[in-house]
Amino acid sequence: MAAAAQPDSAPVPVIGPSRGEKRFLAGPRSRRSELRFLWAVVREFLRGFRVLHFVGPCVSVFGSARVAESSPFYTLAREMGAGLSRQGFTVLTGGGPGIMEAANRGARDVGGSSVGCNIVLPQEQQANAYLDKMLLCRYFFVRKVLLIKYSYAFVIMPGGIGTLDELFEALTLIQNRKILDFPVVVIGRQYWQPLLTLLTQMQQQGMVAAVDLELLTYTDSVAEALAHIEQHAVVKFKLARLSRPRRRWWLGE
Repeated sequence: MAAAAQPDSAPVPVIGPSRGEKRFLAGPRSRRSELRFLWAVVREFLRGFRVLHFVGPCVSVFGSARVAESSPFYTLAREMGAGLSRQGFTVLTGGGPGIMEAANRGARDVGGSSVGCNIVLPQEQQANAYLDKMLLCRYFFVRKVLLIKYSYAFVIMPGGIGTLDELFEALTLIQNRKILDFPVVVIGRQYWQPLLTLLTQMQQQGMVAAVDLELLTYTDSVAEALAHIEQHAVVKFKLARLSRPRRRWWLGE
């Protein structure tokens, strides 16, 4: 695919860490301060679990927030979101613009479930308009846990550093058997060719096992990606037999 993502032309403002983040990064603090931080993390996890508990089996779609609606990548992500919804999945994204918006929009196009885990950032943190449920996270590590915890497959669309982080987070967990062998589909062969070349060189140097590279499926075809997910997630894990958890009124659900 020859077309490239279309980044915003406006300069990105440089905003440093908040006062609270500076305190967190300063090393050990008082026990009271550490306890307050721990409680804030627990509350964020608890809120995330409550929001996502009833959304059903998900597929996480990762990709750049800087892709314009006119980009072919946006169109692919929208088609992917629609296809995943037709398979019965809830489309789960970071909840922002660009690729995330496109995938959520595709789910909305066909009446599917669309969920976003947004993050508080200096820029690009605005939630898109195609979400049935939206969770706003403060901590990146909480957000990444939630995006992985509820997903049976991972779709990697063209993106930048954040997308690479999410790709390798999922890949590392699968490689080390911390999560099950869920399919990881990388869409955009030409865009991701330098990454494939790098990983191949790492394998040739003995830094990556050949079996690890087999965890990734590269394609330009939405139909091929959906067929792979159907075989390696829906059929393999018998998702058709899964039922959503029952709500408990005494828990305020």
